Amino acid sequence: APALFCGLLAAVAAVAEGGRALPQLSDDIPFRVNWPGTELSLPTTGVLYKEDNYIIMTTVDKEKYKCLLPLIASGNEEEEKDYKGPTPGELLEPLFKQSSCSYRIESYWTYEVCHGKHIRQYHEEKETGQKINIQEYYLGSMIMKNPLSEPGSQELSCGYDLLLSLTQIPTKNIEGQMTPYYPVDLGNGTPCSLRRNLPRSSTVMYICHPEAKHEILSVAEVTTCEYEVVILTPLLCNHPKYRFRASPVNDIFCQSLPGSPLKPHNLEQLEKQQEMLKMPFRRVKEEEMPSMKEEKFSSIHKPVAVGSHQLLTVGTTHISKLTDEQLIKEFLSGSYCFHGGVGWWKYEFCYGKYVHQYHEDKESGKTSVVVGTWSKEEHIEWSRKNAARTFYLREDGTQTVRMVSHFYGNGDVCDLTDKPRQVTVKLKCKESDSPHAVTIYMLEPHSCQYILGVESPVICKILDTADEYGLLSVPS
Repeated sequence: APALFCGLLAAVAAVAEGGRALPQLSDDIPFRVNWPGTELSLPTTGVLYKEDNYIIMTTVDKEKYKCLLPLIASGNEEEEKDYKGPTPGELLEPLFKQSSCSYRIESYWTYEVCHGKHIRQYHEEKETGQKINIQEYYLGSMIMKNPLSEPGSQELSCGYDLLLSLTQIPTKNIEGQMTPYYPVDLGNGTPCSLRRNLPRSSTVMYICHPEAKHEILSVAEVTTCEYEVVILTPLLCNHPKYRFRASPVNDIFCQSLPGSPLKPHNLEQLEKQQEMLKMPFRRVKEEEMPSMKEEKFSSIHKPVAVGSHQLLTVGTTHISKLTDEQLIKEFLSGSYCFHGGVGWWKYEFCYGKYVHQYHEDKESGKTSVVVGTWSKEEHIEWSRKNAARTFYLREDGTQTVRMVSHFYGNGDVCDLTDKPRQVTVKLKCKESDSPHAVTIYMLEPHSCQYILGVESPVICKILDTADEYGLLSVPS
């Protein structure tokens, strides 16, 4: 952690000492502070060093260090300056002209990017003996905000490329690497009820990766109904400003001046504390454990390597610390709530109590919407007109409960309909390698009328206890 702040420390020290002006700092150039002691042998390859390129750094304890700085140069300036080849828009033109599409399959949704045409998010579900039901949203389509709206229109594309060339090429942090991208903005998506029926919109970010085949690396809802889609493509790699390159770590070598320790005292103390934290924890007896309701959820995130086909598990949380029997009892009593969701909005479902939709922000705090609250009487009334249970036949001819549906009404009043929000919660059995995994997703078939899907192996254990109204109980 101290290494991450070295650029800032160096700048502050230079100002404090009245030293030479340093080049502007950039977050995409990583630095690492080394404390070589009295013996210093500089690297003979890679980044260059000069004896007079140093600063004197003083700590809060008045410890002084002479820090030798590397000469930062990317080595690509001349190549980029002399480049006379196709613009990024021209390089991507074949992708738009071929009308090709890329797909990404996640835990519930499939994402379809038809380059230069639309972005679609959909889910297909087939009920027994019924036709396939498709739930879909267009995250952006047809009319694009930038001049690439007519793929093949070289004049417009070049105009947009010229605009980009006159400004700094935008970058995005991809797995810790600040990566240049070529943006294509799409509007005119499916209307969004949470934003007064404004159309959904997306920015498609094309980034260079030589081994890619136009895969969708990620889809993120950056704010309500506005999305960012990252596409890996080899087509951009012929342009020097968009090439994929690793950022080497630049070493700063700091040697103590007379009267100062080899390494700052506070830093030594911090490193000792960090080492202590890395030591394995002793096994805690069950009676010593904190409240069962603390730290119930820890997100499951699998890393996505650039250019690989590994998928990111989304909307899934992992329940810990409770036995199956305890978990079922607490879940059915409403004291144990499931959390999940992807992107901007997250969801909290407390069985027999409520469904909340919320967004947490460091600056503005927590924004929460009551999607529905439980009333047993209202649900029973609803279940007389709707199927509270659905079944499927086993191979031996017996039937078992496949899913139960519960009605939660009386949510916050919707601006679009001037009526309370309401949600149908569909509880499904979902087998998993992790017995305590929970996947939650939200659909909105009609304005402010929602479907909340909750799938977990935990639910498998209680579905067959459902009565005629779909109400569950602890297995006997």
